[in-house]
Amino acid sequence: EGEYDLVVLDEINVALDRRLITLDEVIGLIKEKPDFMELVLTGRNAHPKIVEMADLVTEMREVKHPFNKGIRARRGIEF
Repeated sequence: EGEYDLVVLDEINVALDRRLITLDEVIGLIKEKPDFMELVLTGRNAHPKIVEMADLVTEMREVKHPFNKGIRARRGIEF
C-alpha cells in the first residue's frame, strides 16, 4: 500500500551540492526510511556526511563518452 522496497533518489547529491535541497533534508530522508527499504542516492560530489552514513559508496569515472565525438545528449539516455 504505497510502500516500495527500493527508492532511487536520482541525482540528489547534485541537488544537495547546488543547494536545491539541504543536508538536513537528505539526512532526514535517510533516517526516516523504513528498515525494509533500500535507498539509493546518486550523483556527483556526495557530501562527506552522506558518504559516512552510507552502507555502500561507489565512484564511477568516465572512460569513453559520446559527447567527446560531438554527439549531443539524447532523451532517454543522458536525460
